[in-house]
Amino acid sequence: MRVLSVTHGPSVPGGVFDEAVEAAGHVLERWQVPAGGMPDPATSYDAVMVFGGSQHPDQDERFEWLAREEEFLRDVLAAEVPVFGVCLGAQMLARAADGTVGRASAPEIGWLDISVTPAGAADPVLGVLQPTATVFQWHHYAFGVPAGGDELARSAICPQAFRLAQRAWGIQFHAEVTQAMVAAWVEEDPDDLPMPAADLRAESEARMNRSNKQGRALAEAFLGVAASR
Repeated sequence: MRVLSVTHGPSVPGGVFDEAVEAAGHVLERWQVPAGGMPDPATSYDAVMVFGGSQHPDQDERFEWLAREEEFLRDVLAAEVPVFGVCLGAQMLARAADGTVGRASAPEIGWLDISVTPAGAADPVLGVLQPTATVFQWHHYAFGVPAGGDELARSAICPQAFRLAQRAWGIQFHAEVTQAMVAAWVEEDPDDLPMPAADLRAESEARMNRSNKQGRALAEAFLGVAASR
């Protein structure tokens, strides 16, 4: 398959999701949106993955490229190309589907538990997770489940995963994250942390192997659905 990885800066790559694409022998292409340009038309791709970033989905005055990304994601949805969004990517996917995005009631940063809903347990992608999963979070904004969508997971703060029409998935948590990515984010924004940076790095080292297995399982499940389309 031809798979597009959409990112929002050099420190927020596709992590283990990109690794899963390449390990499966698919063609991986990348579009770093702030760098400019546009990818090929949405119909050129067999699957699209959209990842995180420090930007917020309502900061169009600061980041004019958000509108360009929304336009592309609207095309992806209209063409029924399988798409998977992570954190900012999920928020932008919800925005493209005319869902609500905005500041969460509280930030979630660090290793936190989410609960998979009954719809999530039955889902071909999110169903690979345990009923309660410990995941890495770093966000101040959240999405509402778009109209016609299903909530697949949630935390005490906000929805954590949704599905639209068996072809679009969004997750709020960072299933793609690697230890190198956590280290880069801590260095870039240490004042955002609710705990000492050393504590987060240590906990991340202890939890990363299991997190990466979860992330690869999600990526492989998504790619499997896309391949069967």
